[in-house]
Amino acid sequence: MKDKIETLRKKLDELNEALSQPGVHQDPKRFRDLSREHSEVSKIMEVGEPYLKALSDYEGNQELIAEAEDPELVEMAQMELEELKGQIERFEEELKVLLLPKDPEDHKNAIVEIRAGTGGDEAAIFAGDLYRMYSKYCEQHGFKTEIMNSNPSERGGFKEVIFSVDGDHAYGTLKFESGVHRVQRVPDTETQGRIHTSAVSVVVLPEAEEVDVEIDPNELRIDVYRSSGPGGQSVNTTDSAVRITHIPTGIVVSCQDEKSQLKNKVKALKVLRSRLMDMALSEQKQQVDQQRKSMVGSGDRSAKIRTYNYPQGRVTDHRINLTLYKLDRVMEGDLDELIEALQLAERSAQLDNIAS
Repeated sequence: MKDKIETLRKKLDELNEALSQPGVHQDPKRFRDLSREHSEVSKIMEVGEPYLKALSDYEGNQELIAEAEDPELVEMAQMELEELKGQIERFEEELKVLLLPKDPEDHKNAIVEIRAGTGGDEAAIFAGDLYRMYSKYCEQHGFKTEIMNSNPSERGGFKEVIFSVDGDHAYGTLKFESGVHRVQRVPDTETQGRIHTSAVSVVVLPEAEEVDVEIDPNELRIDVYRSSGPGGQSVNTTDSAVRITHIPTGIVVSCQDEKSQLKNKVKALKVLRSRLMDMALSEQKQQVDQQRKSMVGSGDRSAKIRTYNYPQGRVTDHRINLTLYKLDRVMEGDLDELIEALQLAERSAQLDNIAS
């Protein structure tokens, strides 16, 4: 551990030197990458520096005990030695977590896709409820959201809604929301008070930047058409909606929420880029998962991950067997306890993998 921290101390000096170079700001990507790495290493060294000092003091007290002839001085040094030993152990536990391998995509913005599944109108209504829940959570944590594309349902909610989340570590914060969310409740349309079960799928993607994914314009088919809303009524009278097909993969992305064809095209390309990057990352992840299994980050988006039971006012995350009886607060965006528990479970799984 000591060697790792001393190496990071040298690395921090190198990063400080690189960031002080006069031309570094002229290359935005390099400056961004250096700044991000500096922030990550600095966070580790906030614990690393006092850890190194405690180690140095511990070694100094051992030498003092070995050389001192004054019994009172030796006794004081031994008492301090025990205290330092406890500090060192606490620092090492913190550093184990801080030094866990990071998902390189965690720092990115996110693209969240919510789609109604089984359950008809009720599933669409719940998709709208989830969109509202995530919007409130993002607002509370300083993340900016923007709808990229939506397909509203006539009875309320969305058949599909795709939105971006901009903010530091937006993807790392929301990535465990990917999967099937199940709701159990009595729909407004139910006359006999029967509980229905509906399902909604959520996919969270890291937002890809142009430098991450290069798209050949010759591999795109772009169609424009007139936007429409629920019931088929015209949203506007120009061909502003855009549908982009990536010919090599068959991925199709549509966007119609903006009145400007150009803005819709930009948004559609952003979603396409993120899906292409996610496809590449998924292929890499499958290879890694053959060697290392993670209890939380399996990435299986067809798996049922959470149930929202309205009659009992509870929400259960099936991956970590966590049940909270505060469904009303969760639906108002109070997701902190769920998200933090999932992150903790992931860290524990990583530590177990390292130990084994």
